[in-house]
Amino acid sequence: MQTIKIDQTELYNLIKRAVRDVLEEEILRQRINSLPFVSDEEMRDIEAAYGKPPSHKDSKRAESLDV
Repeated sequence: MQTIKIDQTELYNLIKRAVRDVLEEEILRQRINSLPFVSDEEMRDIEAAYGKPPSHKDSKRAESLDV
């Protein structure tokens, strides 16, 4: 069995970073799940009132979260 030596500060930072990553993923998942569902009928009403959104097939979406 192979043994890895790591000091306490490095281990703490590694664990802290891993926990932060998991929390960010969970927060993002919760935010996505909390978005309200829009039925097809509601979507047609929205499009009738405001028009269809412009098509941006090449656009990218980025999101950052400061913890």
